[in-house]
Amino acid sequence: MDGLTLFGLAAVSLMLLTYALEPRSPWFILAFAFSCWLGSAYGFLQGAWPFGVVEAIWGLVALRRWWKTR
Repeated sequence: MDGLTLFGLAAVSLMLLTYALEPRSPWFILAFAFSCWLGSAYGFLQGAWPFGVVEAIWGLVALRRWWKTR
C-alpha cells in the first residue's frame, strides 16, 4: 500500500468513526466535517475529482449542521 492509499484509508475511517459518534457531542459533527475535507483532498490527489467535489460539499453541510447544533 502506498502513502496516498493509506491517507485515503485514514480519511474514510475517520469519517466513519466521527459519523458514528455524532450523537455524543456537536464536536464530532465538526470532526466529521474535517474528515470529509480530508476525504476530498484524497479524491483530488487520486484524480477522482467528482469524489473530491462531493466530499468538499458534504463537509460544508456538516459544518452547517455543527453551527446550528452548537
